[in-house]
Amino acid sequence: MTLVTKRETAQSKMSTASKKNREMVPERIYDMLLGTRTADKVTVHFKDGRVVQGALIFNPFKGTGRLINIDQEVSVDFAVDDIRDLKF
Repeated sequence: MTLVTKRETAQSKMSTASKKNREMVPERIYDMLLGTRTADKVTVHFKDGRVVQGALIFNPFKGTGRLINIDQEVSVDFAVDDIRDLKF
């Protein structure tokens, strides 16, 4: 029988968490989307693997938005739950 200390358990949890996809929690993404109102360009990494860069329109009441890239003539509708990471 092996005894496991709290420290070993915490380290084990950290190592398994670091191996995961590094997805941000929806609340954190929501807060970051609110902060992007003044950003000229944002880069959004979606859970399905797409990465889109452009201007962002976000409706905080519905939790949805649109990312518009005028150079590539692309417009993507999204919900907060669709986003894995956000950079601006």
